[in-house]
Amino acid sequence: MTEKAQRTLVLPSVIPVFPLTGVILLPGSSLPLNIFEPRYLQMVRDAVAGHGLIGMIQPTEPETGRGAPPLCPVGCVGVLGDVKETGDGRFLIRLRGVSRFRVLSELRVTTPYRQVQADWDNYSADHAVRREGDQGVARGPLLGALKRYLDLRGLDADYDAIASAPDTVLVNTLAMIVPMGAPEKQGLLEAGSIAERGDMLTSLLIMAVTANMQNTPDARH
Repeated sequence: MTEKAQRTLVLPSVIPVFPLTGVILLPGSSLPLNIFEPRYLQMVRDAVAGHGLIGMIQPTEPETGRGAPPLCPVGCVGVLGDVKETGDGRFLIRLRGVSRFRVLSELRVTTPYRQVQADWDNYSADHAVRREGDQGVARGPLLGALKRYLDLRGLDADYDAIASAPDTVLVNTLAMIVPMGAPEKQGLLEAGSIAERGDMLTSLLIMAVTANMQNTPDARH
């Protein structure tokens, strides 16, 4: 689906959701997923046959098998892009983030997957997210914190390519791929602007570096 089609997409009041701890989708960004559980295989089939939308959302607590855990209040819906069925019964899919939503209620359903009534009113700007241009991100502190984080973790990344990305792409991509706890991921998802998300990401990276340094043997002596 083209970006123009996404902007004119009429979002339904009821959407299927895929609860996944530690994973967020952001408007304008792309999320690859490996689908293998039967309930979510059915969700993908139904989405392909229907409006092509799946909502990503975090549960508020780990799933234990004793009932479905509550959902966070805000998620992000994505439109199905690539859908590939593997020879061993899995789907490899890619979701393109369209808009965040607030959960009004979870529905009682007969489908094996969960569905919610979604409120889109506070997120109308998500539909036309700008991938290019200055979004007011404090790039210097963010890139500095990222460099220290990558060096500390011994991660090999194309730092120059990362640094050249536009504000929206830089912040949203890092927010989605940098490993962090569920509460931190949820805070990044709910940030009111790209600049606010960038500031939050900078603080989280600095905290991660500081915590790691304090826990090293040299730092304890």
